[in-house]
Amino acid sequence: MVKSFNQQGVKMTQITLAKGALEGYLQERHGARIYIESMRQLGGDASGEAALKQFGYGRPVLVTYQAGERLREEVFHTIRRNAFGRERDDDRVAAIWLDFRTFNELPRHVPAVDVVGTTGEGELASLSAVEEMVLVTSYRPGTVYAEDLLRLRDEGTVEEADVQRIEALARYLAQIHERRFEEGARDMESLEERRGALWRRRLRDLVGHGEGIMGLADSYPVPLPYTSAEDLRALEEKANRWRWRLKSMSHRLRQVHGDFHPFNIIFAEDADDADDVGDFFVLDRSRGPWGEPADDVSCLTINYLFFSLQRSGRLTAPFEALHRRFWETYLAARPDEEMLNVIQPWYAWRALVLASPVWYPTVTEEVRRRLLAFARRVMAAESYDYEQVNEYAGVT
Repeated sequence: MVKSFNQQGVKMTQITLAKGALEGYLQERHGARIYIESMRQLGGDASGEAALKQFGYGRPVLVTYQAGERLREEVFHTIRRNAFGRERDDDRVAAIWLDFRTFNELPRHVPAVDVVGTTGEGELASLSAVEEMVLVTSYRPGTVYAEDLLRLRDEGTVEEADVQRIEALARYLAQIHERRFEEGARDMESLEERRGALWRRRLRDLVGHGEGIMGLADSYPVPLPYTSAEDLRALEEKANRWRWRLKSMSHRLRQVHGDFHPFNIIFAEDADDADDVGDFFVLDRSRGPWGEPADDVSCLTINYLFFSLQRSGRLTAPFEALHRRFWETYLAARPDEEMLNVIQPWYAWRALVLASPVWYPTVTEEVRRRLLAFARRVMAAESYDYEQVNEYAGVT
């Protein structure tokens, strides 16, 4: 379900988006008369178990409007203050700006259209008077991939479309990860220097950013039945050792999405026949366009463990086959055995997210315990073996 609003405006996070101001902005942008038909909040109480993932960075608003003869739909996004690297106003402004500059560079990403600012009264204004930045994107209807995983968790039957979709996602990641970092530097020396700087920044963000391992660890109200301050500190210390181990590997810097989880993948609503079933869009690219491919791979594949733990207490049917199919398809499309020697800290980070009582408050203690065991054992492994997931999770 989505929450309805009247025609006067929509409350977005900490600001009010005034209907009249929005009409004026759209009319100036299009050079045509504007009529706003509806404004509604997205990402509220979604069907089934959006309750599974309850924390987010903002509540986007879908605006449907008539511009001349054409009906358009656009989404207005803000980022709320939170303890995950969004504590200061400049954090949130930087995040909006980065989204605007990078969304349209990634294949299949829902396009960013504009960046605007609002005053405390909900007026759209010059940056000198702005209190909040608002990202405007296109809108693509569809179903989040998480709905597929919830169905598999609850019903347990794999359909042919499930296999086709996992293969499409694996090939997509293999495709985007083929693109190497290119800065357009005048000589190789400056290119390598820039690559190294971005690589080291990505590693620092993984470990020390408010969205990274340390930020997630800080959010756990320890002590808890399934973890302690000592356990979380040990994970941080192992992660920093991994950072030093990986610092010299800037050759791995590739194009990435940066937050490739099932709530950021939208399969098209009209994808009913065999030719269209793998048609999808992606949302909310994060943390810059360049990074480690293992970031995206871990972000998606850990969810097969996550949902299978909820169903069976271990990685098993129906998720085990899909997990294996992803790895086989990805590595066939883009051989990268080195990934198995670097993916460990990214898996630990994603495990901390999924086990988080802030991000996923309805998950059982046993599922959280298995995820954190997975994080500890993975970071102790020299090389990751995707056939040994249950052993990492402490399930024999």
